[in-house]
Amino acid sequence: MSSDLLARDRNVIWHPFTQALTAPEPIVASSANGVEITDADGNVILDMISSWWVNLHGHAHPAIADAIAQQARTMEQVIFATCTHEPAVALAEGVVGLLPAKLTRMFYSDNGSTAVEVALKIALQYFRNRGETKRTRFVAMDGAYHGDTVGAMSAGVSCGIFDVWGEMLFTVDSMPNAPTWDGDEDVAAKEEKALAALDAYLDAHGDEVVAAIVEPLVQGAGGMRMCRPAFLKAWVEKLQAAGALIVFDEVMTGFGRLGDLFACLKADVEPDFVCLSKGITGGFMAMAATVTTEEIYAAFLSEDTSKAFLHGHSYTANPLGCAAGVASLKLLLTPECGRQRAFIESFHRAALKEIAKLPGVKKPRVMGTIAAFNLDPGGAERGLGAAVGLKLKEFFKGENMLIRPLGNVVYLLPPYCVTFDHLSRAWDSIERGVKAVSA
Repeated sequence: MSSDLLARDRNVIWHPFTQALTAPEPIVASSANGVEITDADGNVILDMISSWWVNLHGHAHPAIADAIAQQARTMEQVIFATCTHEPAVALAEGVVGLLPAKLTRMFYSDNGSTAVEVALKIALQYFRNRGETKRTRFVAMDGAYHGDTVGAMSAGVSCGIFDVWGEMLFTVDSMPNAPTWDGDEDVAAKEEKALAALDAYLDAHGDEVVAAIVEPLVQGAGGMRMCRPAFLKAWVEKLQAAGALIVFDEVMTGFGRLGDLFACLKADVEPDFVCLSKGITGGFMAMAATVTTEEIYAAFLSEDTSKAFLHGHSYTANPLGCAAGVASLKLLLTPECGRQRAFIESFHRAALKEIAKLPGVKKPRVMGTIAAFNLDPGGAERGLGAAVGLKLKEFFKGENMLIRPLGNVVYLLPPYCVTFDHLSRAWDSIERGVKAVSA
């Protein structure tokens, strides 16, 4: 069965982020439940990365599945430019009620990249609607990844994977980051240097900046690079003082991944935009949202249609996705989910402390439910194509672990339903993998 499907796959499918000429065969997933994915041959695989960071509460969670099924029997889709509906309003009310008070308006789209595009476009038009034309610059943080559409690529160009499309992109000014890890003795000096560089930039161009976009506290695809909340807060405050709008790309960090419900709450920062996707539906449906302020929304109110935000998607605020989001949010806010997130962080810290003793393991770091470290045996190659990462990926596949290193960065980001046994097995597998590759 699996060999037949793989042959059919090879004839018609183009897989994402995959070099088809050299990549191993994909896993033929036939079902999934909780943390476990079962393949066509009956192997049970632990999904320790939440299937690209989307799955919050586990695969096939009955509460979310039931909500989608009930909604599908009622109304599957309506045009959101003309209509509204209960699931869309309920989800927006729920999300807005959890964010900083100034964030009051939610614009729906369909994935993380489009949530970022929406924020960048609104930010620019906000100033134009107010008659301000001097602000033309956008700022991002070095090493950022914000998605794969043109605006998102422009903001994430420093991550190094978009070079082939450079001629399509617009200029975004990249400011230094100050990534840190457990036992990092140089973090204060790095932060001071990064903030000084931002000061110098703002002295020259502060009144020209439209907006600054940042993955708050953790840069995901760039290698799970983490910074301290105080550094992020200082970075944001300098830009706010210069009149720039602040965009928090919480596509990965939102909905509890960092322990707190959102990174902006953890860092005690009030951005002007929060971009959300991935966990917004608990991992069941493709959906995204950009949340902004009443002041920004008001700048688009006019008798002149050209001042409206003329942007949308066919499946904006799809009722099925919104119903999934409402159900997922209810699960997220239970005391049990809060306890699970605290348990995962505690387990990560204890396990990583032991893994850090192994040769080649560097820069161990944990934030909320995310644990990561760099594996650098004998000066290994870095970047997404690093041989050590490809070897580890295959090793984990052989151990029925869905763990996808980002180059030489190994990380875990499990669903919240993960158990002590699941985490023990995953960290034991990581220990074996590190030893095998380092040898």
